[in-house]
Amino acid sequence: MKLELKNSLSLKLLRVVLLSALVVGIILSFSQIVFDAYRARQAVANDAQRILGMFRDPSTQAVYSLDREMGMQVIEGLFQHESVQHAAIGHPNEPMLAEKSRPLMDKPTRWITDPILGKEQSFSTQLVGKGPYSEYYGDLTIALDTAPYGEDFVANSIVIFISGVLRALAMGLVLYMVYHWLLTRPLSKIIDHLSNINPDRPSEHKLPMLKGNEKNELGLWINTANQLLASIERNTHLRREAETSLLRMSQYDFLTGLPNRQLLQQQLDQILEDAGRLQRRVAVLCVGLDDFKGVNEQFSYQTGDQLLVSLADRLRSHGGRLGALARLGGDQFALVQTDIEQPYEAAELAQTILDDLEAPFQLESQEVRLRATIGITLFPEDGDRTENLLQKAEQTMTLAKSRSRNRYQFFVASVDSEMRRRRELDKDLREALARNEFHLVYQPQIDYRSQQIVGVEALIRWQHPTHGFISPDLFIPLAEQNGSIITIGEWVLDQACRQLREWHDQGFAELRMAVNLSTVQLHHAELPRVVNNLLQVYRLPPRSLELEVTETGLMEDISTAAQHLLSLRRSGALIAIDDFGTGYSSLTYLKSLPLDKIKIDKSFVQDLFEDEDDATIVRAIIQLGRSLGMQVIAEGVETAEQEAYIIAQGCDEGQGYLYSKPLPPRDLLQYLKQSRRLSEVSLGERQ
Repeated sequence: MKLELKNSLSLKLLRVVLLSALVVGIILSFSQIVFDAYRARQAVANDAQRILGMFRDPSTQAVYSLDREMGMQVIEGLFQHESVQHAAIGHPNEPMLAEKSRPLMDKPTRWITDPILGKEQSFSTQLVGKGPYSEYYGDLTIALDTAPYGEDFVANSIVIFISGVLRALAMGLVLYMVYHWLLTRPLSKIIDHLSNINPDRPSEHKLPMLKGNEKNELGLWINTANQLLASIERNTHLRREAETSLLRMSQYDFLTGLPNRQLLQQQLDQILEDAGRLQRRVAVLCVGLDDFKGVNEQFSYQTGDQLLVSLADRLRSHGGRLGALARLGGDQFALVQTDIEQPYEAAELAQTILDDLEAPFQLESQEVRLRATIGITLFPEDGDRTENLLQKAEQTMTLAKSRSRNRYQFFVASVDSEMRRRRELDKDLREALARNEFHLVYQPQIDYRSQQIVGVEALIRWQHPTHGFISPDLFIPLAEQNGSIITIGEWVLDQACRQLREWHDQGFAELRMAVNLSTVQLHHAELPRVVNNLLQVYRLPPRSLELEVTETGLMEDISTAAQHLLSLRRSGALIAIDDFGTGYSSLTYLKSLPLDKIKIDKSFVQDLFEDEDDATIVRAIIQLGRSLGMQVIAEGVETAEQEAYIIAQGCDEGQGYLYSKPLPPRDLLQYLKQSRRLSEVSLGERQ
């Protein structure tokens, strides 16, 4: 790196030093000139006194004797001095004895010297006789022309000015050379060495110590610079390592080591570009684990992390058929299958993945099974952009989970409209309670021993002003997701208890009310207090309110659920487990939970005579309930044959369309009254 001469520090220093020296020299010279001007004025006065002293006596004798001729001789003697311009001898009150004048000298320096010394200067001395009386006779007066003195003053000033400036410039040059030798020259060498340093490896080329500067500021600077260069190289190395680590962290999942969503999008962009050019299909598979949260809570979050790592290893085994594999976050993974001819190839891969998950994961002494749901989108049919395909694959997987898990599903055109409708319903659901769009219906529960109606189940209904009837299977999950289920659930409990109080007051004091609790409600800390307050406000007797909780809801957090159920039991409520048999681990905890009733899921009752497995499950549940001292109720009873079968197996109660569909309060009251009349008639006939 070469330094331009105009930017050289030495040249700038030379300018500054020379200019400073010149200014100082001029100032000092002018000071000397001023002093010389003072000396010149003193020289005029001194010469005048000398001349007067020389001619005082002759002038005194001439004026004493009134000898005019002698006086003129004295005057002529005075005019022998070139500076005398006027001379006079005489008494001031009388005519002069002798007097003479001549014009001022014509000198070129007068324009300078006259303002300083004056054109002429006059001097006089008294002419006094000798003692003892010392009589005064008159004055000797002379006027000196300052021109000769001015010429000498100007000549001396010129010499002083020039010599002063030259001395100052010479001193400035000497100082510059000293500075250049001691500082500028060493700095230039240091700059030359700095230009040879490799920015990538700064410590390889250290600055050499300049001889003679080991202990001064330059030596200290060189040592400090070398230390700084070494520190820069260390920090550069650390920074590169950090950048590499950050780049990997920004593109790869920390837990599994798989690419993350950001890197997947980059890879999929290139895959789609190549596929579009070659006119090939690409499949994007979004894999979401089913109920992974339950696995975390049943075992531990550390076990969950180990499972995700093991799952990632299993997915890597399909690498030969994949263009990309990534973890999207949480329990979701994405696989990209390239160069496929038909959609069934993506279906085969999806089924292979599901089959692989059938094999349990061995973690230390534990054996864990996982299930997954897969959403599939195809390029170019379902979209031609990366984000579009990924979003649709995730939507398809989510919808597939809400319908039936542990399967794969392809994206269809109706997914977008269905998702938009779900978003609209989510918004409307938050305002439905305030708009009085909810109402409750009640379905009777029959005791098989007495053939009497012993209870009713409260079921919520949503009558949307635009879309009409909205199924609880659709809006209850939405309410759980957006948090409105807590408010809706408390409203249902309040309405059910209020209605039960009315029916008790109307003569049906033995009637029991069953209310479903969502999973979110079950884990809400305020639920026991709310139930206890409602039982007291509506003066309901113990065991008249039955709270139904789902098996999967219990399994999400078994310890918290058990504490809440105990609190609910203390308030006087009955606890029933709903949809029993649809879970995967409830038998393990059944004995430890404070349960009063088991409710057989309707899916098993409806297929009793078509599916032997369902019949076996129904028998097992009834026997389990009896052995644990719990009542068993079957829901979904629609035929007399189903009723006869479950009664024969020892089922205690039944509920379903065989007895009645869910009814509004007024219709159910009529149903209760009619059932009572029929029971009384039947009792009378038997008597």
